[in-house]
This record gives sequence, structure tokens and C-alpha cells, in this order.
Amino acid sequence: MHTLAGFLLCAGPDEAERSDGRGRLGQQSRPPPGGRPIPGNPRKLGRGPISAEPRINDRIRVPEVRLVGPNGEQVGIVSVQDALRLAQESDLDLVEVAPTARPPVAKLMDYGKFKYESAVKARESRKNQSNTIIKEIKLRPKIDPHDYETKKGHVVRFLKSGDKVKVTIMFRGREQSRPELGRRLLARLAQDVQDLGTVESQPKQDGRNMVMVIGPHKRRSDHKAEARAAAEDKSRREERSDA
Repeated sequence: MHTLAGFLLCAGPDEAERSDGRGRLGQQSRPPPGGRPIPGNPRKLGRGPISAEPRINDRIRVPEVRLVGPNGEQVGIVSVQDALRLAQESDLDLVEVAPTARPPVAKLMDYGKFKYESAVKARESRKNQSNTIIKEIKLRPKIDPHDYETKKGHVVRFLKSGDKVKVTIMFRGREQSRPELGRRLLARLAQDVQDLGTVESQPKQDGRNMVMVIGPHKRRSDHKAEARAAAEDKSRREERSDA
């Protein structure tokens, strides 16, 4: 990076960035001729495909850019020819990172390495992403003890799988005048499963129903990871026993 450092030392503040829009070589910054597409630019008069990839190196078709060094240092406004020369001498790429700025911002970087690291990060992000599934359990305010244990068992199973549970209390007839029955039942259920989940949405009246949402302590992806680890451990034990 000695070349870039030398360029920064040689270019004074008036030469590196001018308020009148002129680049280091005194080139006047001006838009392309009206109505005529820029050669090599896929965006022709607002029509045609627009690439999601940034423009790099000789695909950058502007007179000057605001140049940023590989370590984030501000070089200033330079002609695109000087920016390309610095990129070539530094064995780096010139990448347009802010094409809508005036002038566009370009950075010196190893574009191949940048794309690879971005792809790895995106893949890891997708791997760690958990798809939230909401299960629903419906209860009556005066549910009998056996049915309650059965419903609670379903809630326990869902929470252990990493799923959220929407618990709905259904009121009928005169039961609608006794909302405290539903609140007591929901509070009991929340306490019975507190080791597996916590209340994310407090009980609230929804027409004739009362609704509460319980979320698991562990995410679905965590449960999958634990299941894979348990399966691998079981496989290793079986291999050792066979040996």
C-alpha cells in the first residue's frame, strides 16, 4: 500500500477534493449526454435488467469517484483513471459501493474474497434461522381434570419441540360473564409448564374467547441441534459396542 500512501501525501486537500466538482486531473464532472445510454451500462433509459452486482474496475463508467482505501481511509475525490491505477498497483479491485452518491463512492478491496466471505455469512445466517411455528390448544373454562392433563401434555410436547403455543379458552352462554375462570385456568397452565416456556402474550379477551401465547425457552433450531448431537452420540456408542 506504499503507492496509496504516496498518493495521499502528494495530493493536497485542494487537489484531492474540490468543491467545484473537478477531479484531481482537473476533469469537469458532468452527467452523460441526455437520452443516450452509457456504453456497457445495462440500465438504458430506465429500462432493461438491473444487475444486483456492484460495478467493479473498468465497468465503472463515471469521470470521478470518492475513493475509500482498503482499510476505510478516505482518499478523496479522484478521477476514475487514477483510482483504477491505484487498484492495479495495489493488486486490488475498485468496487463501486455507493453508486447513487455524488460523486459515486468506490472502495479498494479484494472483491473475490469479499464475495466469498459474504456468501459464507449468508449461509451461516440461514442455517441459524429458526422458523417459528405456532400450535393451538383449545380449552373450556370448566374442563375436567383428565382432559386438562391431556391438553397440558400436548402443550409440553409442543414446547419441547421448540414451538410456540396459542392457548384459547372458549366461553359459551353464561360462561362469558365469568372471565376470571379463564384467567385462573391459563395462570395454572402457565405455572405447570414454566420449566419449558414463558408467557409471551398475557391473557386477553378476543370476542367469546380468551387467548394467551406461551413461547419455549429454547428455539426450534436448538432442539434440532440437540437431537442431532444425541443421534451422533448414540451412533458412536453403537459402533464402540460392535467393536
